[in-house]
Amino acid sequence: MAAELYFEQCWAILSTIGISNVFLGLIVISITKFSSIALVPIITSMACAIANGLCFQIFYTNSSPLDRALASGFADTFWLIQEAGISFYSYAMLTHMLTGRSRTIYLTAFWILFAGITVLRGTILIARVMGIYDETNNTASKVVDFAHVGYFVLLALLECLSAFYLLRKFASTKKRSLRAALNISLWGHLMRSTEIRVSSLALIGVSRSITYTFHPSLLNTPTTTPRQIDRFVYTLECIFPVIL
Repeated sequence: MAAELYFEQCWAILSTIGISNVFLGLIVISITKFSSIALVPIITSMACAIANGLCFQIFYTNSSPLDRALASGFADTFWLIQEAGISFYSYAMLTHMLTGRSRTIYLTAFWILFAGITVLRGTILIARVMGIYDETNNTASKVVDFAHVGYFVLLALLECLSAFYLLRKFASTKKRSLRAALNISLWGHLMRSTEIRVSSLALIGVSRSITYTFHPSLLNTPTTTPRQIDRFVYTLECIFPVIL
């Protein structure tokens, strides 16, 4: 395998985006007040930087199978933190806002979906490591591909779940403010900004679940268009923490 230059690969750019987001998050915290919710975009961006940096080690170096397998295991772990962890931004708000039956239903659905996401990512991790040690193992590559489809579908459902409860809560709060003859401009602003953010995240999740379905390795076709579209949507996901 010929030596590759790190910054000639898209993974280096995606890793750099993650690093930039971490610094931006730290700057915001230093200017404003520290809160646990502010850590979500920082942690997910850090995971993005590490996972994509390790991807170069896996696919573009002459490292031993052991080193590549270790890098792959850590990369999949950090991708889980990045892609599923961003949902904890809405989770942190909703656990303080919801009460009673709504809170119970939301928490139950959230953790069931999150458990499914974790299991599928673990399946991907194991299958990818097996594929590194045995590159002729077609079964492992198929498991990786189809597990990714289920993984992205569950991510999309998780993000849509949080979006539904968050927007419904803001809408009900706005109505109460209106009945109390209070100034609702703040709630209107919060609703619009939140709607844009959570809708964008849900759209990204849904888009990835669709684009990966048309992944070349799933269709046994040499075309790279679906792969490029999926890479574009993932890039948007890497940039997303900036708007949080």
